[in-house]
Amino acid sequence: MTPRPRWPALLLLLLLAGLAAFALFAPGRSAPAETSREVTFVRGMIQHHAQAVDMATRIRDRSRDRTLRSLALDIILSQQEQIGQMRGWLTLWNRPWAGAGMDAEHARMMGMATPTEVASLDTLPEARAEVTFLQLMRRHHQGALAMVRPVLDQPARPEVQALARQINATQSAEIRVMDSLLKQRGASPLPTPGGADQMPGMDMGSDSHDMPMH
Repeated sequence: MTPRPRWPALLLLLLLAGLAAFALFAPGRSAPAETSREVTFVRGMIQHHAQAVDMATRIRDRSRDRTLRSLALDIILSQQEQIGQMRGWLTLWNRPWAGAGMDAEHARMMGMATPTEVASLDTLPEARAEVTFLQLMRRHHQGALAMVRPVLDQPARPEVQALARQINATQSAEIRVMDSLLKQRGASPLPTPGGADQMPGMDMGSDSHDMPMH
């Protein structure tokens, strides 16, 4: 059998490489600086998403509620995909994935759960774990909505703004689902993360520091 020519595949690879180089080095499209709004936002959101995936995986492994399991799976799949996308950007921008590390107060201001709160999802009785997950994830989503605002309200690379819009729409809708599930269980949401409307360190201008990572 005559081998099939590989030229189409090679041409496709060359085209993709050319498009990536154009995106990075075309006028006005150079890789963002280490302290840029884009790098800061992406690093912070990777960390934020990672905890959401962790919490969603824990409750999906325990809960028997179909709606809650579906919500958890949606969070796992969508946020894992976005983590991969953001890590890809950092690689293309020649920036390391990790920053300097986030202290407990900054994490709290972003709506993130403490290690003890996350671990409780494995040890609480199932019904209580479901309520705790919904409360923690709702607060977590509120932190994410605050994180996207500077990218949506100020100049940033269009692909990063597109992701911020996607996060804003998806997590706003998921908050409404969580509100309904909490109401069904006779439970109330946790208070909005402290300073979520104006988080210190979330001004992602060119002089801002990197969003630290765990």
